[in-house]
Amino acid sequence: MTFPLDRYTYPLDPVKLIEENKPRNRSEDQNYFFVSDEPPALYAIHRHYNNFFNYTWTYKLDSDVTMKYFIIRNKVGKVIGPKKDMNWMDINDMTPTSKHIEKKLQSKKKAAAWFATDCPTPSEREKFVNSLQDELQHYNLSIDTFGRCGEFHCPKYKMEECHAFVEKDYYFYLAFENSMSEDYVTEKVLTALEHYTVPIVYGGANYTRFIPKGIYLDAESLGPGELARVMNDTMCNKKKYYDFFKWHNHYSFHASNASANTDEICAFCAFLNEKKL
Repeated sequence: MTFPLDRYTYPLDPVKLIEENKPRNRSEDQNYFFVSDEPPALYAIHRHYNNFFNYTWTYKLDSDVTMKYFIIRNKVGKVIGPKKDMNWMDINDMTPTSKHIEKKLQSKKKAAAWFATDCPTPSEREKFVNSLQDELQHYNLSIDTFGRCGEFHCPKYKMEECHAFVEKDYYFYLAFENSMSEDYVTEKVLTALEHYTVPIVYGGANYTRFIPKGIYLDAESLGPGELARVMNDTMCNKKKYYDFFKWHNHYSFHASNASANTDEICAFCAFLNEKKL
């Protein structure tokens, strides 16, 4: 039995959800899975349920089955992550960015795009964005915010078109999470990488478990003022900007459901079969 906690499908209190769905009598042969793709700040489970579940199926990398928002393959196509200990190649040892990719990057003219529908959030990311916006004004730069949190709009049915616009025009993409939780790194990073922008991350994860150093900027560690300065300096130095894309020669990033051997549902089924549950 599983208890899925997804705020878009089950906008309920998680404890109430469990209480309403669990059997009155628990068989010794019954296994319970805690299933959630959302962080504790949105769905907190009371300590009363410690040792209640047999297995976990969440975004945490130490879950029994992990819900990965994206996966990483090496140059020969082998899945290598994300995982707690990634053995990334040093950015300085990577092969220079190809002329083909450099050409794709030459049309960019805007600083950063941010797609956000939830404001306010537990991480208070919107406050950081406001501070960064103020700092960027010193360089005559700005952040274009799409969604309910900003002035620009992109309906879901036009998302592919909007992402093409991001790929063409924007240097950076704000991959800001709604919660500061360990291992909570969503598809926002993948969106940035797939569309030839540099991700600016903001969250509670150790990002080196998900992306190599040197291909992203960490908003929290830099702070709004320093981040604005680095963004401006990078935009003014094409060679410096191109270096953020060296990873294309060595790694590739994909949605987890892009193939059967990385699909999270398939992983769950495989776990059930291996455990003979």
